[in-house]
Amino acid sequence: MMSRDFSKLLEELAGEYSRHAPKSAAFHKEAVKYLVDGGSHTKRLIQPFPPRIASADGAWVVDEDGNKILDFWQGHYSNLLGHNPEVVTKPLAEAFEDGFGGQTGFTDRLQVETAEIICKQTGSERVRFTTSGTLATMYAILLACAYTGREKVMKVGGGWHGGHLWGLKGVGYQVGFEVVDSVGLPLGVTKDVVVTTFNDTEKLHYHFNQIGDELACFILEPVIGAGGLMPATGEYVKTARKLSQHYGAVLILDEVISGFRFRAGDAGTLYDVQPDLITLGKIIGGGMPVAAVAGRANIMELVGREGGRRVKFTGGTFSGQPASMLAAKTILSYLVENEESIYPKLAEISAKTRQAVASVFEDERILARFAGDQIYDIPNSSLHMLVFPYEEGQSLITPDEVKNPEICDVALCEKVMQLAMLLENVHVVHGLGSTSLAHKEEHIQILCEAYQRVAKRLKPWL
Repeated sequence: MMSRDFSKLLEELAGEYSRHAPKSAAFHKEAVKYLVDGGSHTKRLIQPFPPRIASADGAWVVDEDGNKILDFWQGHYSNLLGHNPEVVTKPLAEAFEDGFGGQTGFTDRLQVETAEIICKQTGSERVRFTTSGTLATMYAILLACAYTGREKVMKVGGGWHGGHLWGLKGVGYQVGFEVVDSVGLPLGVTKDVVVTTFNDTEKLHYHFNQIGDELACFILEPVIGAGGLMPATGEYVKTARKLSQHYGAVLILDEVISGFRFRAGDAGTLYDVQPDLITLGKIIGGGMPVAAVAGRANIMELVGREGGRRVKFTGGTFSGQPASMLAAKTILSYLVENEESIYPKLAEISAKTRQAVASVFEDERILARFAGDQIYDIPNSSLHMLVFPYEEGQSLITPDEVKNPEICDVALCEKVMQLAMLLENVHVVHGLGSTSLAHKEEHIQILCEAYQRVAKRLKPWL
């Protein structure tokens, strides 16, 4: 196993970053007195401390030190139009000015209008809103178990479906993806979570043949997030649909990341696959906390009167919150109305970004690739995990490859690159992250110049 020791380099970078962003460093010292590790989302808590953001607009965020940072995370992949787009913020500001937007505890027309858009654009029959992707996937699995009367749940290794009982197994790589990712989970639940392999149809056939009659559902990201930011192959998604139908299992497409990113609707349509249930989040909120479960009426009705409300997907206090629904209706309407211009532009800037970044590392003679770069079912993806394989010739189409430290330099991708790029006032996640409509060609140039400086600095350590 090849191993690179970046401890000294990380120490140097941390020292430089403390001098680069002293106000953020000072805020972090205060933050840890009151917040666990200084924040409320682990992925944001960059070591030695995260930048404390004071404002955000378009492709940029500004920290408390006044550093203008080019951002390629874009609200955890939520901001397809960039940070705080006027198309969303202006209606929200006007609504608050007119006395609408705060929590009322009642329902309103916006939920109906937003649900109608989702049904039309995804082929779903019913929708229920909630506030996070974690809740959406949890409720979808609960519905599947209730509908089928079964308890086994299958997912892919490296797939992240949120921090609930069924979601916290097979996420982190530990010589494979068979481990439970958190203590405190009931063994009775985790033993019924079966982990298969992304983009491996042979393994998928094996698992369905073994336990298909016991499966409540197979939950799958058509474009996997934390496991590689890569699309599934068409063969894999179609096989999942065929096998789940054959064995009477519910197919859940988790599109919290992919929904409305590649078209004005679900990514499943690009594979010509209609799931039984779909989960949505991120982009559909327009920067506000909105998530949804949508799908077949005969499954969704289990939460309603006709189904005896057997599934307690009753919603939470802020489900369908007025300002959030206004943002959701606004962004979804905008995406639908401008679909023919938005998505080709996003694909074009994404393709240029990949080509330019790849050229930088090729010029510096550093082996670097984008995970899933051999999969063309969703061309010119706007999601980018930049990985550093030790050898040429790796397929890099599964989390089992890109998250395996014997195949790829995971520390370089996940730790070193992020901190080194922050010193260049560029924020990347998983090596790069995502492009949005706010990113222009001049931003690609800034990104590549930063990568070039970082690459030159890294070469002695490789």
